[in-house]
Formats: sequence, structure tokens, C-alpha cells
Amino acid sequence: MGNSLISIQDLWITNQSDGKILVSNVNLEIEKGEIVGLIGESGSGKSLTARAVMRLLHPNMKVSGKILYKGTDLLTITPREHRHILGSGISMIFQDYRGSFTPFIKIGNQMIETIRTHDKMPRNEAKNIALTVLEEMGLESRRVYNSYSFQLSGGQVQRAAIAMSLALKPDLIICDEMTTALDVMSSERVLDYVEHIRQYIGCSVLLITHDLALAYKRADHLYVMNQGEIVEDGLPEQIRCHHKHPYTKKLCSCLLSLPEAESFQQKRVHSV
Repeated sequence: MGNSLISIQDLWITNQSDGKILVSNVNLEIEKGEIVGLIGESGSGKSLTARAVMRLLHPNMKVSGKILYKGTDLLTITPREHRHILGSGISMIFQDYRGSFTPFIKIGNQMIETIRTHDKMPRNEAKNIALTVLEEMGLESRRVYNSYSFQLSGGQVQRAAIAMSLALKPDLIICDEMTTALDVMSSERVLDYVEHIRQYIGCSVLLITHDLALAYKRADHLYVMNQGEIVEDGLPEQIRCHHKHPYTKKLCSCLLSLPEAESFQQKRVHSV
């Protein structure tokens, strides 16, 4: 696609220890300003695909194919060139959110260091950005800013980690099951803020999730992954109502619909 921000082409990931193929022939496109959902059950290869983009796979993992970011193959550039792209170019919000912060350094100091590493600015300006994004994530910004990660709840640490990623205003945000530790209201607030950032700076989002309702609601385009392969892709409505692959049908059947209010009331009356 001519408007692609990132294009994954014929991606293969193999465990060199036992020769097992973990991801095979994955092709995926993300256009500028688009939210792409990557759905599938746990162990299907979703996170491995994201980690290949970030080059965070174990050394035993052999990766082949192409991952083009603005025309540059991320698999062939030097580690230094790749690090330059991360953060301000591509940012990832991990499922394991507690690894985002060093426990013996305050949250605020880590956020300032991250912001100033990618964008040279005075410390006070970086501090104001950190406080702003923490506030917009629904946190008590100054308290969280001056806290260590072990002094916060799991949900607060998760939102602080998300805030740190969004503060860099990257071109692509990879969200790997980022709302797992959050309650429904906090999840909606976080996703609303991601949507706000997307509209404000025009970034793209790769939304990795097994929450089908979330994917249907938030994504512009969906890819279905099973056993390391993309088995189907299309618009959310196509995947939900007009799917073709047997696995997609099985996956979609896991999302139960609520009964109609009228029939539900009738059942209650009859049961009484």
C-alpha cells in the first residue's frame, strides 16, 4: 500500500534450538493513522510478531522476511539505527507493565530521562509533559510522579507506563494486551486517550488483544492469527459477521451476545 507506515512481509520466526516454526508467512500492513487489531488466542504468535518489530526476540529466535518502516527494513539496519527509531518512531506498551520501571528510581525521573533521550529539551519542560500525560491517564499526577513503582497499585503502574510511551508521540504505538490489568472504566479511559493521541498527532496503532469486543469497537482493520499464521483479515464487520475461515468462526463464537431485554424479562416472568 502506498500509504503504509509499516509493512510486514513474509515474516518467519523459528526457534533454532529445536527447529520449531513459531510464526510463518505473516503479511500485515498498517497505514498512517490507522488502528489495526491483531486478534487470536494466547500462544498464537501475536506478541512474537510485535517483538520482531521491536527486535526484542531471544537470540535463539531466527527471523526472516521484511519489516518495512517508512521504507526502511528494520531487520537489516544496525542496532544503533534501530534504537534511534524506537520511542519517538515506534513505541510499545507491554503486557508485562511492571518491567517498564526500575523500582529504585522514582517514576517522574524515569519519565523525564525517557522524554529527554528522544527529544532534547529543558528538564522543566519534560517534567511538565510527564505531569500532563499522567493527569490525562486519570492519575494523581504529582503523587505518581514522586512515587516509586512499588508504592503504586498494578493498575496505576500500568497507566503510568502507558503515559510514558504516549508522551513521546510516536508514529506507531504497539499495544500488547495493555489493558489486561485494568478494570473496565480504566481500560475505556486509557483507550480513549490513545484515540485522542491518534487523532492529535496522526499516529498508527497496532492493537494486540484477545478481547474481541474491544477489537470490534476500536480497530479499523483486523487480522486473525492462529498457530503462528494470519488466517483471515478484513474490516471488523467482515470478521464479525461474514468470516470465512473455520478458526475465525470458532473465535467469534466465543463472544456471547446479551439476550434481548424483552425476551429476558419474559423468561424471568415465566420462571417466577
